[in-house]
Amino acid sequence: MRIGPYQLPNNVICAPMAGVTDVAFRQLCRRFGAGLAVSEMLSSNPLVWQSEKSQKRMTHQAETGIRSVQIAGADPAQMAEAAQYNVALGADIIDINMGCPAKKVNKKLAGSALLQFPQLVEQIIQAVVQAVSVPVTLKIRTGWHPDHKNGVVIARIAEANGIQALAVHGRTRACMYKGDAEYDTIRAIKQAVTLPVIANGDVTSPQKAKMVLDTTGADAIMIGRAAQGRPWIFREVVHFLATGQELAPPELSEVESILQEHVQGLHQLYGPHLGPRIARKHVGWYLAEHDAAGAFRREFNAIELPEQQLAALTMYFHQLAAT
Repeated sequence: MRIGPYQLPNNVICAPMAGVTDVAFRQLCRRFGAGLAVSEMLSSNPLVWQSEKSQKRMTHQAETGIRSVQIAGADPAQMAEAAQYNVALGADIIDINMGCPAKKVNKKLAGSALLQFPQLVEQIIQAVVQAVSVPVTLKIRTGWHPDHKNGVVIARIAEANGIQALAVHGRTRACMYKGDAEYDTIRAIKQAVTLPVIANGDVTSPQKAKMVLDTTGADAIMIGRAAQGRPWIFREVVHFLATGQELAPPELSEVESILQEHVQGLHQLYGPHLGPRIARKHVGWYLAEHDAAGAFRREFNAIELPEQQLAALTMYFHQLAAT
């Protein structure tokens, strides 16, 4: 799939996820085959750009691959300025967030709340596209309520105003992440526009990825929550789409190696105090299958020091291998 001047190596993309898709996670996902890994959303409010949290999120310079940075907000001028700011920091693609259903985002009229106001949607897109020379993409939901699915209308606005690719989560804002994703609207959007359409929502396996692509006719698929604690899902999906064959799951030793690398990356990115705290949720995702009762995760969550976390993981996997 192509986005502006950028030819993606495949059509399997890592979704932007707040608090998850930092540079450490994106690098892992790309290494395991993601054709693109989009950053977690960054606020368009310039008052927060210099905060430590924002500075960590805006780390792109040393990143390999195509760097797609997502911005969120409701003011066209601020969104344009945020786009320019992130391009100056190394973004190759700017992605506009109109899909997040979180209340703290929607109460500021950002994220999927914008779908209620097509005129404002158009103004934001126009402002961002005109502000930067890099491709601009957009992520939306199918609408703001099951009775108000206006994804096709928004998609046509996006195409008419220079959006280079459109990702669609198969739920409305009101649905949050409940129930099953619906793909009919994504198919209708794909049929209504000529720009690349990326299908998102409940892509949890290689087989599901193929089904979603076949059902929607989309150009690519986007994987979000299924990659948490499982970055190798991209390798599995890319292989299955290319060959029709399933890859064997990673050996326990590989899972340990990946997890240790991820945790070390979080320690380096966030520092010795915050790094271990952020590592806890990732370790919980990686070990959900192996530590079903949660005994080790409770022990791990009490560890404050980076070197002790790494030592605990080494011991845990040693015991796991022995049994």
